[in-house]
Amino acid sequence: MLSTDPSLDIFKSIIDPWYDSLKDPAEAQSKTLKTLLDDYAKTKYGQKHSASSSFGIDEYRRHFPTVSYSDLKPLINDVSEGRYHTLLPEPPLTWVMTRGTTGPSKILPVTQKHMEQILLCGARAISNFIFRTKRVDLLSGKVLNLNFPSCTGLIKSGQEAITYGHSSGTYAKYISSFGGFELVPSQEKIDSLGGGLGWEDWLKRFELTYQLTRGEDVRVCMGVAPVLTSFARYVKRRYGIYPKNFWDIKAMFCTSVPRIQWKYAPVLKAMYGNAPVIEMYTATEGAFAQQIDDLPYVSPNYDTYLFEVVTGRGVKMLYEMKRGEWGRLIISSCLFPRYDIGDMVECLGGQYFRVFGRAKPLTILEHIVYRILTRWFI
Repeated sequence: MLSTDPSLDIFKSIIDPWYDSLKDPAEAQSKTLKTLLDDYAKTKYGQKHSASSSFGIDEYRRHFPTVSYSDLKPLINDVSEGRYHTLLPEPPLTWVMTRGTTGPSKILPVTQKHMEQILLCGARAISNFIFRTKRVDLLSGKVLNLNFPSCTGLIKSGQEAITYGHSSGTYAKYISSFGGFELVPSQEKIDSLGGGLGWEDWLKRFELTYQLTRGEDVRVCMGVAPVLTSFARYVKRRYGIYPKNFWDIKAMFCTSVPRIQWKYAPVLKAMYGNAPVIEMYTATEGAFAQQIDDLPYVSPNYDTYLFEVVTGRGVKMLYEMKRGEWGRLIISSCLFPRYDIGDMVECLGGQYFRVFGRAKPLTILEHIVYRILTRWFI
């Protein structure tokens, strides 16, 4: 990728490793596996499974089973008691919780390396958009912050009790700005209202957000798509206007739910203005993929995470999938080896994918019916 504008070089440096990994995903995933195994070998869990950086993917699969959160929970409890080497190669920086979309919220330890990867990979969607469109003017505005609270409760971590909260708010607090961006309202303001997630709690956050940001130069929205739509509906009901009436939004970066481009993008554009909607595939466990161009799909961060898929014909690498193939996603990260994240993924050809829902029977049945109908009638 060539840049003729020196002001774009920082964005180029962020997205180049991603682009390179997409050109040769097999090589990128081989390097990622070696890096991960080097870290796993430093943990008791990795040593139990004979972790070695010499493993190829077949040996890795033979030695390491696919695991869920419930499988890892006893090891996570050990980390909480101060025995972090049971599962992690370094002590936890903090703890975060999931939104609980498939049941009770999960509480996870996160490390410094994980946080750095969240920063790097999470920055790629916006860096790529700025680099592609040359819209450096996004840097002159502010970013709407509708993240979940980062102060939900206390958890024992080693010899002390520390505050933990939802991952989105925690990540926003640790990574409060990037490339000159300022989050409004600040995460500290959001947290000052407490950690509740009831409707009254959200109404307080929405009102705080409106009062603190209606006169600000907000140019970017970034966050969970349903929360963005809920905020806009609140403002419309309470004040009779939509965010597009008091902000000049240039781009919206949306996460955390399937069908963003089909279900949410038209609604968001009606509420916030006809700005591009860019999809990101993120979770508490990592920033895994993001939209690379105008096609409504995401492309993985092969240089940071290892991606496998359980298909009807066995386990294969994500990059090996052909157009129309789909299955259950297994992700290896600096936190967890071969982690069943509970999402279903489909290949749209090349290195374009869509995560179409949680791995539930109804989701799978709907997808099977959809595939049959598109084959026969469309």
